[in-house]
Amino acid sequence: QVQVAESGGGLVRAGGSLRLSCVVSGMIFRLNAMGWYRQAPGKQRELVAAITSGGVTDYGDSVKGRFTISRDNTKNMVYLQMNSLKPEDTAVYYCNPVRAFGSTWVPVVGSWGQGTQVTVSS
Repeated sequence: QVQVAESGGGLVRAGGSLRLSCVVSGMIFRLNAMGWYRQAPGKQRELVAAITSGGVTDYGDSVKGRFTISRDNTKNMVYLQMNSLKPEDTAVYYCNPVRAFGSTWVPVVGSWGQGTQVTVSS
């Protein structure tokens, strides 16, 4: 089955940067779109960014211009470069294969990895 493992989170001050990584196994990675999600305490999980198999990217409005999603098909890895971090970016970040659904993306796999905690202090 599909397995994901996220890493790279940590504690950073507002304005700082972090780079998250996600390694994927159990599927033909290069053929699948991938997404990064986040979930803050008391809030629903939300899509942060998505990247198609061909490298076309899509971002949530709150992170446009600050976050960059990328992928390395030779390593089955997807990345999220986060710059100009804000306290409201504090959340657990998850990756998952996604598929297009209307104007948005939905996760393909019903289960989620452990995620990686990002905490931004003011």
